[in-house]
Amino acid sequence: MQALLSQTGLALRLAFRNPMGLLYGFLFPLIFLAAFWALYRYEEVPLALHMGELLTVTVLGGACFGLATTLVSERELGVWRRYRATPTPTWVFVTAILISRYLLIAAAALLQLLVAFAVGMPVPTDPAGLFVAFTFVTIAFLGVGLVIALLADNVPAVQALGQCIFLPMLMIGGVAVRLSALPDWALHVSAFLPGRYAVAVIQSCVTGGGLGDRGFDLFALLAIGLAGFIAGVTLFRWEPSGRRERRTNLIGAVAAVSGWVLVGLLAHAQGRIAAPVTVLEDVGSVSDYVAPRVTTARPDTPSDVVASSASTVASEAAPHVAAPEQGISRPEPAPAVRPAPTSWREVTPADFDQVAFDRLPSDDGLVAPVARDGQEPDLAAVDQLERVRAALPGWPPGRVADPVQRVRNLLYVAAVPDLLQMGEIERFLPAIVLERLSAEFSRAELARILFWIATHPLEGEDSAIGQLETAGLPGVSGPTRAVRGRAMLYAFKLLGRLTGQLPARPDTPAPDAAAQP
Repeated sequence: MQALLSQTGLALRLAFRNPMGLLYGFLFPLIFLAAFWALYRYEEVPLALHMGELLTVTVLGGACFGLATTLVSERELGVWRRYRATPTPTWVFVTAILISRYLLIAAAALLQLLVAFAVGMPVPTDPAGLFVAFTFVTIAFLGVGLVIALLADNVPAVQALGQCIFLPMLMIGGVAVRLSALPDWALHVSAFLPGRYAVAVIQSCVTGGGLGDRGFDLFALLAIGLAGFIAGVTLFRWEPSGRRERRTNLIGAVAAVSGWVLVGLLAHAQGRIAAPVTVLEDVGSVSDYVAPRVTTARPDTPSDVVASSASTVASEAAPHVAAPEQGISRPEPAPAVRPAPTSWREVTPADFDQVAFDRLPSDDGLVAPVARDGQEPDLAAVDQLERVRAALPGWPPGRVADPVQRVRNLLYVAAVPDLLQMGEIERFLPAIVLERLSAEFSRAELARILFWIATHPLEGEDSAIGQLETAGLPGVSGPTRAVRGRAMLYAFKLLGRLTGQLPARPDTPAPDAAAQP
């Protein structure tokens, strides 16, 4: 034990003398944190919805690059040859390096969390579970980093092998690009990659329900980590290169990949390909934009409780006036509370007063952007916008019989490009959608439908998002709640323009009395 502690301390000191290892271990996580904060700066809760990605990137950098670079550089310098001459067992050296790397990665993650707290991120919902999840994630990627170090003969080879794992993990592994934005084939591929499970289990502990339903994710990470360590034993070598070691490379690589393959096959067999999502992904819920109201009681609520609650609310909310005959104050009669509408046809202009339009994301932000008055698209985007405008009148999902579903489908035309962050065109599509909707419905009718969709974002069906190719836009496969969340925001924003609560574009007619609150 004394040898292990001494070697761990030595490994930590050597790690702090390695500039490249410190670069990947500490600087890169802060760069990603700053990038995510800038990208999602309009979110009400800073960074909380993205800590799964951020902490996974931290572990990826520290394990796949930091650990591998340290091992290979020391082996090239002959440090490992000196270790071999000592009476200390080999496992002590390897274990000490893995422990020291875990501590370095944990320190980098703690620094990342402290910076996130400083910019307003709340405390994770399950701190203890986050520690466990982070440990499992680190075990998985330390195994991967160990294999990279033992396959590579020099530091440039480490960079090449690391990028072959790092970049696919970012793009199709659910780390930098959300699974809900990936095509169907990428969802199937991501089931074989540890990044997907790392993000899911960490995010669940930051904003979700903790580790309660993440057993498979933990198993996947542990299996991938153990496969990497087994491969590391097979591939271990003291020297930079050698004929005998090269012949074992294939065996070690197969051993390492076996864990990934096992996890992916089990995920497919158990139907775990669909991406995990929050209620409406990163845009909040209806209650964030609509003021609460008193509605009719639930069927299982006793009538005397309803009467008591209603009288209490009325007495607390109503202003007091003097009662001349008794010389005391008493509450004014509370106005009658109208039940919430049960269909879009029951929506009235009075319902629009509930909407807090000022809480919606900025039109100039990255979420649900809308072009400003007089703003014109770049020439490169004009042709695509015109193709979409020309395709919408004949687009089958935009011609379904149900008026609510028809409007919902057309809102997806703006929601999907927004979710995919399609550059210049996304902020001009809402005006094209509103133009098409105005040709289909009267202003008052459209306002009622938009209010209904905005306050019932999870109703209806969403197969239209997979048919956007015929409208000149990319379709989306996999989980669709994120798209529904963006459609909710656009329904609120178009409603605000119809009712005059939000500024309208120059080509939008002035609101009429029928649609006014």
